[in-house]
Amino acid sequence: MRNGPDGTRTGLAAVSTALLAMSRHLEVRDVLKTIVVSARELLDAEYAALGVPDDHGGFAQFVVDGISEEQWRRIGPLPRQHGILAAMLHQDTPERLADVRRDPRFGGWPAAHPDMSDFLGLPIRDGEETLGALFLANKRGGRPDGGPHGRPAEEGEEGAGGGFTEEDESLLGILAQHAAIALTNARLYERSRELTIAEERSRLAHELHDAVSQKLFSLRLTAQAATALVDRDPARAKEELHQVAALAAEAADELRAAVVELRPTALDEDGLVATLRNQVKVLDRAHGAHVTFLCDGVRALPASQEEALLRVSQEALHNALRHSGADRVAVTLTRTPGGGALLKVIDSGTGFDPQAVRKAGRHLGLVSMRDRASGAGGRLTVQSAPGAGTTIEMEVPGG
Repeated sequence: MRNGPDGTRTGLAAVSTALLAMSRHLEVRDVLKTIVVSARELLDAEYAALGVPDDHGGFAQFVVDGISEEQWRRIGPLPRQHGILAAMLHQDTPERLADVRRDPRFGGWPAAHPDMSDFLGLPIRDGEETLGALFLANKRGGRPDGGPHGRPAEEGEEGAGGGFTEEDESLLGILAQHAAIALTNARLYERSRELTIAEERSRLAHELHDAVSQKLFSLRLTAQAATALVDRDPARAKEELHQVAALAAEAADELRAAVVELRPTALDEDGLVATLRNQVKVLDRAHGAHVTFLCDGVRALPASQEEALLRVSQEALHNALRHSGADRVAVTLTRTPGGGALLKVIDSGTGFDPQAVRKAGRHLGLVSMRDRASGAGGRLTVQSAPGAGTTIEMEVPGG
């Protein structure tokens, strides 16, 4: 950062921007990514990474910035806790190296890994607990004192002091303190949400038990009545058996809906694309309609957008499979030119008049879907007409 009054103001603005960015998110995954991006931009580094340790000598999460998705895929499995990475997790102080490759703890990296030289890292701590370790490499603009990034600086060569400065170290320390607060808040939020979800699942389970129990009780009584009428009134017995079939179908529908609604979404572990694909597979097996899923170019989105897209898809699928009489339902998720995503749920069912539904006070979940779309910064459109099927579209913007 520049010295002098103007430089100080510029530096403070950059720090303020980074801290505000971290405070805007409540999802752990979003906070981790924001920390990494903010650190790399603030200290003008080529690469940044943040590792969250697990209890088995590896990393539960490892977020990088400055490396393409293809390069990250070719690098291979997440690193283990060894060498410099382990040091960052087990010491309180920052580590600033002129050339990480000359450090005795350096053990090399995979063939696809970018070449790195000057290095700055430090732990993110909350009291005695280490939440993660933040790493930066290759100060941009080359090594300011001479030695290039592409080879180790020789002993005594200009540039052996490395690209990162004491000021960089101090700034990263400030960032790490606020990162610890942001991560702790995000974890508390997620735990609170998990408790809310558990309570909701318990409520749904009770409702399911009550509803299905009543259906089964009615089913048993109707079957008994049909049995008693078979000999003396076959026509009425036939009517009762039709009622048995209808009650059984209703019970089966409620069970299918519960399977989807009570099923863990696994968004945090699997992401939106995999979760949607699995959801569609379950519904395709459970229903007579043919349900398909196609994804084109969509990458990870902010957690709030992914959750909204998933919930809208669930509501739209529920309507299509329970109310429309469709024999085909297609779910597509495509990347938009601006880097966002477009979800479509298209069914071949009976369709409806959206205006008539609104006037009659029936919503088919449309209000809920619009609220979810709006809450995620997106928009929802509904196209339908009697006899023409229904298309639900939800679009969210890019980051």
